[in-house]
Amino acid sequence: MIKNTFLFLDGFGSNRERNIWSQNISDWNEFIETRSIKGIADKKKKFFDRQIIKAGSALRNNDSEFFAKLLPQSEHWRLYDQFKDEAIFLDIEVSHCADGFITVIGLYDGYETKTMIEGINLNFNYLKEELRKYKMIISFNGSVFDIPFINKKHPNIIPNIPHFDLRFCCSKLGITGSLKEIEESFGIKRRQIIKDLKGGDAFTLWRMWRATGDEYYLSLLIEYNEEDTINLKLIADKVFDKLKNNCKN
Repeated sequence: MIKNTFLFLDGFGSNRERNIWSQNISDWNEFIETRSIKGIADKKKKFFDRQIIKAGSALRNNDSEFFAKLLPQSEHWRLYDQFKDEAIFLDIEVSHCADGFITVIGLYDGYETKTMIEGINLNFNYLKEELRKYKMIISFNGSVFDIPFINKKHPNIIPNIPHFDLRFCCSKLGITGSLKEIEESFGIKRRQIIKDLKGGDAFTLWRMWRATGDEYYLSLLIEYNEEDTINLKLIADKVFDKLKNNCKN
């Protein structure tokens, strides 16, 4: 999808991009090979050609940061098919929304989960090194909550890579609600006891485990967070396909 996108070009918005597509110019190669494009002066066209060539070089070098800087964050989803095999799905649990601390960080790379829990294995130096392995972050509402919360409490942890926030991409499709509500709209099921848990219940589980040492509470907390991160991938796959099809129509 990224090779069909022109939004990283100077002064380009969605209307201008659609104007290019309407001229049967659907990707970067066709743009460069077309000598004259309606609405673009010849001198400006040469400048855009150079920008596209530079973008192509970044893509061959697997440089996702190049696009994170140029594309609007709301359009980072367009990079998903290019970088999904090197993406990390992230979700955090906290004690309080504003002044609290992180109790759990869950990561899923598409194959296995890693759950870091305060008081057990939550190490922010390790988290920083772990996140450096990836080319893209996928979250649900992470651009509003998870990432700012981490940055506020632990600066310089999050790499400057594209961020596919499913909450806002779902909204583009007219799909709204909490993560669990959106999961249900896509037919994604959870175990009933996990399904009944709310966001604040994660902290309650953490406190109960810390107070009693009962592994039951810890196992529920881990399952709750793991399902959050795993289900992000299931949603991302579906949302990307829908957004991609919308662009073609």
